Amino acid sequence: MEQPSLDLAARTPDHAEHFRAGRLDESRWWPYYTPHWASRAASAARYELGPEGITLRIDEDTAPWSPEYDGMTRTSTLQTGQLSGPVGSTRGQHRYRDGLVVREEQPERRLWLPHFGVIEVRMRAIRHPDAMVAFWPIGFEERPEDCGEICVAEIFGSDLDDSGGWVGVGVKPQNDSRLKLDFEKVRVDGDLTEFHDYAVDWQRDAIHFFVDGRWVKTSRQRTDYPVQFMLNVYEFPSATGVRDAAALPHRFDIAHVRTFAPA
Repeated sequence: MEQPSLDLAARTPDHAEHFRAGRLDESRWWPYYTPHWASRAASAARYELGPEGITLRIDEDTAPWSPEYDGMTRTSTLQTGQLSGPVGSTRGQHRYRDGLVVREEQPERRLWLPHFGVIEVRMRAIRHPDAMVAFWPIGFEERPEDCGEICVAEIFGSDLDDSGGWVGVGVKPQNDSRLKLDFEKVRVDGDLTEFHDYAVDWQRDAIHFFVDGRWVKTSRQRTDYPVQFMLNVYEFPSATGVRDAAALPHRFDIAHVRTFAPA
């Protein structure tokens, strides 16, 4: 069977975000991590803009975003949509565990919500055992069941070595019972703390995954609803129980995010 291919050289993106405007474009990006489960103050991203794009940071004084629901996990995240119910309800995007209750109602944001086509990010991983970087579009959840995840790239610092590393790609159902888990880690050679391109060609009945233009996986599932981008760095509690302050800040560099209409 012929392998899928992806050549974007002759194609024009319908939107290309290079983060070079000198400020974050909040008509595209909401700089909070699912703030309905905590608050905007607790989940606000720390970031800086520069000539190479944007850097999401976890600093020494970055607090855990939701000790109630996610323990000592810290994050800086950008997302391109926001939808939640009122305080006390269970309606909210990314219901990642049981028992979640909205703690702060959020305004609705429909910012950058693609539905099929190519989605691409150029980013650098972090080589530290407590860090993980990821780009994972999820359903906007206008209907709660429309919540599946297309994981373009998920990279744990503990999965990197001197010659390359393992990159998580695939489909995660989250709470969409129509989908099945089809996720794996693929080996990518080279220094993943340098910039690499991670992309999906999202078609009606298949999603093809690529790293640096090389096909690495296909999931033959139908994810037929708009998605919002989740672009983030996490710091998880250390296995030693002691936070590695000397390694901070963790810096997640993103050069661009681009989308292309279906071919």
